[in-house]
Amino acid sequence: MGRERGRMGDEQVKINKRKWIIEADIFGMQAAMEEGWLSSEELVTLYLERIGTHDPLLRSLLEINPDAIDIAKALDKERGETGSRGSLHGIPILLKDNIDTRDRLHTSAGSVALANSYAAEDSAVAARLRAAGAVILGKTNMTEWANFMSGSMWAGYSSRGGQTLNPYGPGELFIGGSSSGSAAAVAANLGAAAIGTETSGSIISPACQTALVGIKPTIGLVSRAGIIPITNSQDTAGPMARTVTDAAILLGVIAGADERDEATAAGARHAQQDYTSFLDASYLKQARIGIPRFYYKDLDEDRLAVIERAIEALKESGAAIIDPVELPCEQVDWDWHVLRYEFKRYLNDYLAKLDESVPVHSLQELIAYNERFAEIALKYGQGTLIWSEETSGTLTEPEYMESLRRNKELAGKQGIDAALEKYRLDALLFLGNEGGDDLAARAGYPVITVPGGDAEQGIIAPGGYVTKGPQGISFIGTAFSEPTLIKLAYGYEQATKHRYPPSAFN
Repeated sequence: MGRERGRMGDEQVKINKRKWIIEADIFGMQAAMEEGWLSSEELVTLYLERIGTHDPLLRSLLEINPDAIDIAKALDKERGETGSRGSLHGIPILLKDNIDTRDRLHTSAGSVALANSYAAEDSAVAARLRAAGAVILGKTNMTEWANFMSGSMWAGYSSRGGQTLNPYGPGELFIGGSSSGSAAAVAANLGAAAIGTETSGSIISPACQTALVGIKPTIGLVSRAGIIPITNSQDTAGPMARTVTDAAILLGVIAGADERDEATAAGARHAQQDYTSFLDASYLKQARIGIPRFYYKDLDEDRLAVIERAIEALKESGAAIIDPVELPCEQVDWDWHVLRYEFKRYLNDYLAKLDESVPVHSLQELIAYNERFAEIALKYGQGTLIWSEETSGTLTEPEYMESLRRNKELAGKQGIDAALEKYRLDALLFLGNEGGDDLAARAGYPVITVPGGDAEQGIIAPGGYVTKGPQGISFIGTAFSEPTLIKLAYGYEQATKHRYPPSAFN
């Protein structure tokens, strides 16, 4: 009878842990491991169980790290013998599939052409995560080539992984891209947190659609070394998490100088080892936040209501709301020449270094490969790849250089910075990725998005997706203003508590 009661007790503990893991945060996981109630091995196993149950529908992951449990065991042993390395010790983290890892995981940017490609060394981001004690749990699905392959490609689709679905409405709600798998997995509690990448909206968009916190850092704060590129001018990696606290923890680990990315030389002066010191909800009482009404004009009624409720919540928390504010760049007709010209140059640099066993080593060879295997590789075509291949790859075209200059000047100094200075603002407030994310991307400036509640009805937007469901509230500031943006986002998060797990995956 005693043994039977013991078995019943053990089973109840397992059930409790399965329930506990839903919406568990990193500090809570660390406390559980320090107390001995949970181990990293158990934590990895719990997530693997959930992945096995839920990911066949969501298609958020491309691969599971076959060594994850062994790594977790080793970290448990280390904790017992010498103590914890810090906040990420033993924590299972997911990586977008364009981030190199030197292990038994492939790095493919979602393309069947690179389905068997192994990186020769860790990306700077992966190396920092490993050094902090994180368990790299797996690689997440993504919009193929970070959505720089075809103008008709659906967000979240890759030839390697199929279509990622939004856990809040699989097959109905837009998932956003291109860090789609990272968003879906973290939102559905298939990992503690994830790293995505952004060129223009690729962290912010899917985070907004899945009630997550996403941080797109200032260019130069986080190294891009070992990340399959689109553009050196705008690409960056950043955290995707269920809370501002967890996102801040991740940012502190991945930020910092790296000799392989010269842009981080400037960022090193601003990088913080611990962004959790900026989790100050009281900061809203002294904050000045600008409302750029021009960027709200095309919102449907339900999404406009979301941003209006956010404005009221900020007011009630003591923030000074300056409404409206105007940006000098509001009427600028933006082009995409920087992405077009830089993609060929930097992708060729990356592909040229791959092992001889990989079938493509240039953009030209990639296009030819896709044509050869069109049935599996070209569901949506490759017009954007061809468009980029038409450039010289030398970055000497006057059209490119003028576009790069305009982006920095008009989006940055004469856009975001001009508004912040004129109205003496801490940040600008946008709904999700509605305009602000692209401005910040062109300027190289940071964005943080935090759950802002749901649009109840929504409309059918151009492209065919439904606008209802989770919506994000995004704060945008000047270069290296991450500490201030974290304060604002944390204050708003604590005042509103809009994050909730998708009910079908509890």
